[in-house]
Amino acid sequence: MEYKDYYKTLGVERKASADEIKKAYRKLARKYHPDVSKEKDATDKFKELGEAYEVLKNPEKREAYDQLGSNWKAGQQGFRPPSGWQQQTGFGGSHGGASGFSSFFEDLFGGGFQSGQQRQYSARGENIRARVSIDLDDAFNGASRSFSLQIPEYDPQGRAVSKTRTLKVKIPKGIRAGQSIRLQGQGNAGTGGGPNGDLLLEVQFKPHPVYTLEGRDIYMQLPLAPWEAALGATIEVPTPAGKVSLKIAEGSQAGKKMRIKGRGLPGKVAGDFYVVLQLVLPPANDEKSRQLYADMREGMEFNPRQKLNLA
Repeated sequence: MEYKDYYKTLGVERKASADEIKKAYRKLARKYHPDVSKEKDATDKFKELGEAYEVLKNPEKREAYDQLGSNWKAGQQGFRPPSGWQQQTGFGGSHGGASGFSSFFEDLFGGGFQSGQQRQYSARGENIRARVSIDLDDAFNGASRSFSLQIPEYDPQGRAVSKTRTLKVKIPKGIRAGQSIRLQGQGNAGTGGGPNGDLLLEVQFKPHPVYTLEGRDIYMQLPLAPWEAALGATIEVPTPAGKVSLKIAEGSQAGKKMRIKGRGLPGKVAGDFYVVLQLVLPPANDEKSRQLYADMREGMEFNPRQKLNLA
């Protein structure tokens, strides 16, 4: 009987993680699945993959298999389980090939299947991740949008290929940047009758001409004339939910941040809407406006650099 190196069969290192083992199996299973593969030895390869995965996906079987250590090298002939194997591991005892696995597997782990029972292998398809850019209004109100996406898929030989798919997507109200929309069954196809994976669309926002987002909070820069900031004013401010009247206090300074509670993105706890004051100076592009600036210079005792304590 020949020793079987299950790690080599799946093309992974002995220290491979469970996720790495699963990923390697799924990729190879797609390539050699008898339903799609054109390889001459696809059926045998598929059985070998299933046997290797049956052992390495199971922590107890993998631990027992690893106990064989480096003395049992791939290709070694005349393999027999070590003395006391069944007592040490709790596995063993041939069932005459009833499992459909190799005699190597039988001697190590036994069969455990009824005579004539066929071992079927199925695996869920892998999830696919992609990014979509949406408008702030779509997140604020919820929407349905169609996206054309370049999505990686695997061909029957297990090679990654990129295909364009157009999907209609429901955008949940209140979704934030970095969150994902899950489309069930739109991922890679499963093997052996296994279900398809899901498509996970990570949301990012298109630049907005007025607003910026921080989590659920929405910010905007509000331009003010100098007299509005100095004397106070009531300003109509646009928000995604409609206009609101905002009272600007006398003597307001540029950079002051004002909060309108609950006017950010919807959610269990809605975000807030922040207005950041920004002073805009009228241009001195004619004689009249230049004279007004000159009158201010002469008539107002104002030094914007007073706190700098310059000599």
